Amino acid sequence: QTSFVSCDIMPELTNEIHVDINPDDLRIDTYRSSGAGGQHINKTSSAIRITHLPTGIVVTCQNERSQFQNKDKAMQMLEAKLYMLEQQQQAEKADEIRGVVKDNGWGSQIRSYVLQPYTMVKDHRTGFSTGNVDAVLDGDLDDFMTAYLTWVSLGKPDMKGAGSDD
Repeated sequence: QTSFVSCDIMPELTNEIHVDINPDDLRIDTYRSSGAGGQHINKTSSAIRITHLPTGIVVTCQNERSQFQNKDKAMQMLEAKLYMLEQQQQAEKADEIRGVVKDNGWGSQIRSYVLQPYTMVKDHRTGFSTGNVDAVLDGDLDDFMTAYLTWVSLGKPDMKGAGSDD
């Protein structure tokens, strides 16, 4: 019988993202709108450009006739962009914590457990094996951890057969 187990352990990351915009982090520029607009065009500085200094994100709005309406829309756009930036940073943090995730396909197993007709547990990365299956199944993994840490510290060389007691 062949069985398979995969376990992915991750810290719980919060999905709540709060975007707080400090007014001191903003540079707000006003300018005259461009394009078709009739008599109002080029007479008032109703267009807004907001630069978020810590991130360098720039948003502009000149859709509305009022500077205040344009500023409100630009602040909404800035908040949305900062929200997306925070989401991206959280995803990168989760990926960094998770590390390399291998495919759970046939042949990608880390260890093999043989219980009949003989007993053996073998780590396919390091080559370490033991015949004391009961101890391993009871949680005695110290020898496997030592073999793995040695394997990593040596730059993951081919250690197949080294340190085994079979």
